[in-house]
Amino acid sequence: MKTYLTPAELQSALAVRDLSDPAQGPHAMSLLLADVTTALERLWSIGVEAHRLSPLVATADNYDRLGYSPDDVTRDSRYSRHVSPTVMLRSHTSAGVPALLDQLRAELGRYDRLHALPGLVYRRDAIDRTHVGAPHQVDLWRLKARGLLGPADLDQMMAAVVEAVLPASLHPDVEWRATPATHSYTDTGRQLDVLVTQPDGRREWLELAECGLVAAQVLRGSGLDPRRWAGLAMGLGLDRALMLRKGIRDIRLLRSENPDIQAQLLDLRPYRPVSVMPEVRRDLSLVLGAAAEADVELLGDRARTALGADADALAALEIRAVTPASGLPPAAVERLRLAPDQVNVLLRLVLQPLDRTLTDEEANVLRDRVYLALHRGPVMELTGG
Repeated sequence: MKTYLTPAELQSALAVRDLSDPAQGPHAMSLLLADVTTALERLWSIGVEAHRLSPLVATADNYDRLGYSPDDVTRDSRYSRHVSPTVMLRSHTSAGVPALLDQLRAELGRYDRLHALPGLVYRRDAIDRTHVGAPHQVDLWRLKARGLLGPADLDQMMAAVVEAVLPASLHPDVEWRATPATHSYTDTGRQLDVLVTQPDGRREWLELAECGLVAAQVLRGSGLDPRRWAGLAMGLGLDRALMLRKGIRDIRLLRSENPDIQAQLLDLRPYRPVSVMPEVRRDLSLVLGAAAEADVELLGDRARTALGADADALAALEIRAVTPASGLPPAAVERLRLAPDQVNVLLRLVLQPLDRTLTDEEANVLRDRVYLALHRGPVMELTGG
């Protein structure tokens, strides 16, 4: 089932600044993006074309023309942001590729070029220190006519991107690996992971990108003969890449208005931690209509909407327990007036604005706003009574 964004919700989404776009102001993210595209340009000695496209796309370009099945779960409004039956806010920058491929039908000679499609993408996502509802992404597609591209070229591409994001001169202990992955628009799909040392000294594998050889059916869909055309496709999360490059642990810092933090987001030098405000935790006991509603992405999106301009104060939303009515003591069922098909969800909110300390009263107000947006039971348990 699809639900559609209201005009106010759409306007709010479109007003978010694209940190990867130099035209919208200087930011380290645009510098990192330039490093990545320059590295690939030098690797292959080919030209680069950047495409900054509208985030409003045809649903068919976002899904159908990239090989997604009609019943793919990502089409659901729990994960994607639909504007109408045929238009949506793109859920990945790959949505701009079908139109790009269409334009290549007239290319009859030799062709070899890197196309970069950066920008914001819009998703229903969990709330934690590494996820936001509108992250930045870049699709990097090398398209070639009258020449072959294969797994060895893909390996070269991954190595060059890792070096651009995490230069060995600054990150000498970085390792990377490529594990098999399935994508609807690639063959020989790979997930690119990097082994990095976190600021606290832990070594951890983290996903950096997804990539593969462009699938024949995607080329055919634009009238390009796969016997003549070949391609490499990579989707790179720019927020994660920048956080790794600079050693930033909280994704909210990338948009901080703190002058001491903002000044550090104008270059790619390592981040020097600025004193952060203490976090405040609030636990909620919710009634939801069914266990399927106990989804961190769905609840996270509802919480962001409920908090509006105060959403940045929410550092994390965690589901601690999900219990059906049959699994609760009778006294608890009576207290919550829980119906047989409903569930009790224990939810933890971690509140931590980046620029100030919350008072208990302010934290309680935010807690109650989230509670009222998520709770589906007849009995209210508000801090204000």
